[in-house]
Amino acid sequence: MMKDSEQYCPFHGETGTAAGGEPPAAADNAGTQAAEQARGLAGGAAQGGKHGARFADDTRKTLVLTGASRGIGHATVKRFSSEGWRVITCSRQSFSPQTCPWAEGAEDHIGVNLADAEDVGRAIAEIRRRLEANGGRLHALVNNAGISPKSESGRRLNSLETNMQIWRAVFQVNFYAPIMLARGLFAELKAAHGAIVNVTSIAGGRVHPFAGTAYATSKAALAALTREMASDFGPHNVRVNAIAPGEIATGILSPGTEKMAEHLPLRRLGRPEEVADTIYYLCGEGASYVTGSEIHINGGQHV
Repeated sequence: MMKDSEQYCPFHGETGTAAGGEPPAAADNAGTQAAEQARGLAGGAAQGGKHGARFADDTRKTLVLTGASRGIGHATVKRFSSEGWRVITCSRQSFSPQTCPWAEGAEDHIGVNLADAEDVGRAIAEIRRRLEANGGRLHALVNNAGISPKSESGRRLNSLETNMQIWRAVFQVNFYAPIMLARGLFAELKAAHGAIVNVTSIAGGRVHPFAGTAYATSKAALAALTREMASDFGPHNVRVNAIAPGEIATGILSPGTEKMAEHLPLRRLGRPEEVADTIYYLCGEGASYVTGSEIHINGGQHV
């Protein structure tokens, strides 16, 4: 179980993500401590303007990635970094120089509590400030973070049991935060003719044995939002697509997930690296005429 006080390295601190792009319940509670850590990191980063100084001549392509510390997000950081991209990671956990050997980690990590709309606004301002070193350009935004609360016994929460506080928290992280980030960083995306990838889920199109009602509904809404965004952002040369992961093998899986693989056409779970490869494709020139699409990454589970 992840605790608010635990820290994760964007490159080396992977702890896994549950099936269907669905994070474990313990990762869902965006606590006050995490928000305080996020604000503290921002305050420290603002002193001295060291980010702009370090990357004053940075001409690399830049990715902003939420939910960067585990599973699919962790694999995505490694995939883009291996191709020479600058990766600005965003997650509830603050950067730990004691446990992370990534030289640019402190400069390129932003602690943010996506469940707090005010903190999202603060993070957007900080991201924009850091992008000044790239001429105010953002080549890709990947909205990967998501929460899926469970009952105290670990069961999925159905539509009869999910209280309104949970509904609001889930939609803030899974649905509102992506559009807030996309709108807040629109000028930078437009300047780079950039791309947005929203991470939905197979749970957005069917009742899933592990993902709760609020999570599934928020992911269905995010899929619809992707189409709307593609229409609205397209005239500004910004492409918007989504990926819908199925059962992905990471360090933390909901009980019974591995047995589901026996019924998939490919007869195995997916790997985070396979999801990261698709995200990379959608952000690159090879997908320059692809927008408004939702790509299923589930070994044929959707059929």
